[in-house]
Amino acid sequence: MVQQRRDDEADSLLKADVDAYVDEVWEDVVEDIRSLVKIRSVEDRGKAAPGMPWGPASHEALSAALALAGRLGLEAHDCEGYIGYADLPGDSSKQVATIAHTDVVPEGLGWHSDPFDVTRRDGFLVGRGVLDDKGPFVLSLYAAHFFVRHVKRGGTRLPYTLRCIVGNNEETGMSDLDWYLAHFPEPAFCFSPDADFPLICGEKGHLTGEFRSQNIDDSGRIVALDGGTVSNAVPGEASATVEAAVSGLPADPHVDREDLGSGRVRLVAHGKGGHASLPAGTVNAIGILVEYLLHNELCSAQERAFLEMEQQLLKASDGSLVGVACADEKFGPLTLIGGTVHKQGHHFEQTVDSRFPTATTGESLAAALAAFGERYSCSFALSTIDKPFYVDPALPEIACLLKTYEEYSGRPGKTVTIGGGTYARRFRRAAAFGPHDPADVVPAWVGIEHGPDEAISEESLRRALKIYIVSIARLMRLEL
Repeated sequence: MVQQRRDDEADSLLKADVDAYVDEVWEDVVEDIRSLVKIRSVEDRGKAAPGMPWGPASHEALSAALALAGRLGLEAHDCEGYIGYADLPGDSSKQVATIAHTDVVPEGLGWHSDPFDVTRRDGFLVGRGVLDDKGPFVLSLYAAHFFVRHVKRGGTRLPYTLRCIVGNNEETGMSDLDWYLAHFPEPAFCFSPDADFPLICGEKGHLTGEFRSQNIDDSGRIVALDGGTVSNAVPGEASATVEAAVSGLPADPHVDREDLGSGRVRLVAHGKGGHASLPAGTVNAIGILVEYLLHNELCSAQERAFLEMEQQLLKASDGSLVGVACADEKFGPLTLIGGTVHKQGHHFEQTVDSRFPTATTGESLAAALAAFGERYSCSFALSTIDKPFYVDPALPEIACLLKTYEEYSGRPGKTVTIGGGTYARRFRRAAAFGPHDPADVVPAWVGIEHGPDEAISEESLRRALKIYIVSIARLMRLEL
């Protein structure tokens, strides 16, 4: 009882300090988010070089992030360009850690402001990465900076080392974290500010792969086919160049027609994009284009086989038309989307992304997709499988985070599971923890992660920073 009273008194003083700190540094936080958002840190392995395995733009963001960490008083380290980390050493080498990432998905279409700058609008920050994940990454550094100042002023080190891990390849496979875990021990506990509040204790399994058509002979009518920018997003636009007369093609509110001359027409289909793990409410532009091509017979017999496969694949995002639909109580239903499509030489390639519950396995799902492709003379190549991740909600570390969230939000702290994949899934004791709160009411124009006009309110970011600081202070009191 005495210890609880002491903790309550310490928390009261801590929260007052945190409020003052966030007010003091907030404009610096926004400008540091802006400095990272300005870097178009999309992976480009075609330009990889020693010390920058994910390409020069990704490495520029990593270097800028580590420089910021150093400026905020942390001991920053670049790990051969794969990943980075920044430490505030404690009395123990055991680590309480955060992990966020500085790489982003391409901007895509439909923005109403510069995606690679931070625009302030109606109390929100808008820009690629403000939510996923440069904004939250900067919060993690400023949370650590609070303790840097605390240590300098009081002279007492934290019980555990506080480490901020700087990811650089989260959006395209998390190979950066694979490298890290092969070279460094796991933290005693880690949270990733790269998702939703209250707290994510489980993530669906994740499968990626690619369908490839048979070779198309010279009777084909599709000259070019392109859709999407990344495999883990529902595409909002897709295009095809076909051999046809524009006068013979009917109007469609979702398909633009452009006469290229010489008997060719460019078709551009418009859908509604979004994250692969949340396909509800999206409209796959590739599917719109496929329906138009089939309905107007803009294909040869060989091309039709591929398009009919696409039709079944893209029409329902629960995998029901492919024969892989399933669900469980922990994770809910499987999702399956087509991300990118291209014509490469004489064949077509379609990437797929599935988030699956424990009702199936990645291996069973891959086998079913291969059998589905064979019906349309298409092969299926598996790229990656990640098993479902789940951490016990009863862990004291989880209770600590949820308690802090409840106090700052006034909402019940409960664990949830998601279809998205965060760094947390690669650790034994970890969770994804904010900063986005689905309970917040936002204007209709606010975009989500991976979509146009990606935005998050300054109020929610300020609240998240306070939650992170107080949560770290409380984690430091636990026996880890």
